[in-house]
Amino acid sequence: MPMPNGGLITETNSQYYAGAQGFVVTAVAGQNDFTYTFNTTLILGDSDPAQTDYALNNFKLYSSADGITYTEYILPYTLTIQGNGNSTISIAAVGGIPQNNVLVCQLKTIDGGSFGNRDAYGVTTEQNYGSYSYLKLRDVINNFIVGYVGKDKLIPDVKRSDIIFHAKRGLQEFSYDTLKSIKSQELNVPHTLSVILPQDYVNYVRISRIDELGVKRIIYPANNLTTSPYELPIQDSSGVPTQDNFEDNIESTSLTEERWKQANTNLINQNFNLTLYNEGLDWAGYNWGQGGMWNWNYGQQYGMSPQYAQRNGWFNMNEREGKVSFSSNLVGALIVLEYVSDGLAYDLDSRIPKLAEEALYAYIIHAIISTRINQPEYIVQRLKREKSAKLRNAKIRLSNVKLDEITQVMRGKAKWIKR
Repeated sequence: MPMPNGGLITETNSQYYAGAQGFVVTAVAGQNDFTYTFNTTLILGDSDPAQTDYALNNFKLYSSADGITYTEYILPYTLTIQGNGNSTISIAAVGGIPQNNVLVCQLKTIDGGSFGNRDAYGVTTEQNYGSYSYLKLRDVINNFIVGYVGKDKLIPDVKRSDIIFHAKRGLQEFSYDTLKSIKSQELNVPHTLSVILPQDYVNYVRISRIDELGVKRIIYPANNLTTSPYELPIQDSSGVPTQDNFEDNIESTSLTEERWKQANTNLINQNFNLTLYNEGLDWAGYNWGQGGMWNWNYGQQYGMSPQYAQRNGWFNMNEREGKVSFSSNLVGALIVLEYVSDGLAYDLDSRIPKLAEEALYAYIIHAIISTRINQPEYIVQRLKREKSAKLRNAKIRLSNVKLDEITQVMRGKAKWIKR
C-alpha cells in the first residue's frame, strides 16, 4: 500500500537552491552506490562526454579528494530510478569512490552550477523552484488510494489503472480553465511572417508584441480581417477543381495569405501619413483660399472602427500549416506567445497545485462512481455537486485576486468621466 504524501519538504536547502547533493565516502574500501533524493528525476543519456547522448543528461557528477577542488567525473556509471522517485547512481570503477572523497550530483543550471565551470549548459534546477506549491500526479494517485479506496469506504475496490486514467483526464480538464497551465514562448517574427505552434499547444491565451521598454502590446486576432484557407484547389477555366494522377485535388498556394503579407496595415488602422492623407484628392476642384492642404483631411478619422484603430498588428491561426501568421507591420518584431497546454505533455507538467488538490480528488471519485453500474443516483448526484463546488473553490483560489491590487486600481475612480 503506497503511503500518502502530505506535501512535506523533502529537499535540503542545497538541493533546492543550488541543485546539488553530495556524499562524503566514509567506507574504508570506497563506495559504489549513491542514492540522490531530488524532487527532479535524474535523466541519464550516457556517462561518456564524448557520446552524443551525453547531452540528454540533466545532471553532471563532480568528484573531489579534498572537498575544495572539484573535477567532472567522466568514468562509466549507471542510473537506476527507484519506485519512490529517488535515483541511484552506481559507479562502475572497481572499489568505487575512495574513502574521504566527495561525489556531488549537480543538476543542470542556467549558470553552470557551483562545482563546474560557470558556462550555461541547460536548465533543470530553476524549473524546480516553487515546486512546493505543487503535488506530483503520482502522489495524488497514491493519496487517493489511501484516502478513498478500501473497506467501509465509498469505493471498496478499484484498479490503479482506472484511477490513473481519471486523474489524467481531470488534469487535462482543469488545465484548460482552472490550473496555472499557461505557458509562453518568446519568438521573433521572421520575414515569412509565420511562427510554428509549440509542440504541446492546445489553445492560445494571448499574443503580445514586446516594445523597446519590454512592455507588452497586445496583438489582436484578425478574424474579421482575413483568414487562412484550409484547402487550396487549382481550378480549370470553368471553376472545377483539377486532380492529379492519384485523383486528389491539386493544391496551390494561398493568394489570400500572400495579399495579407503584403498589405499596408496603415490602410486598415487608418494611421495615415502625409502621402495617404493626400491620396485621391481632387486638386483641380480644390479651393486654395480656404486654409491650405493641411486642413483638407481634418476629421476624416471620425467614425473609424475601434477594433482596427491600433498599431500593434494582427495575427491569425493558420490551421493548415500549424502556424501563427502575422500582419506585415510585425516583421522582425519580438513577440510572446502565451498558450494553454493540457498538463500532460511532459513530466514537469504533471503537477497539481495544492489549491486544486481536493477538487481533483472530487473529480476522480465522481468519475469512478458515475461509470459503475447499479450505483444509487442520489450518490452520483451528490458527488457531482461536490465536484462542481470544489472546482469552483479551486478557481477562486487560483484566480490570485489580491485586495491590495484591486484597491490600487480603484484609486483612479476619481478620474471617471461624469456627466
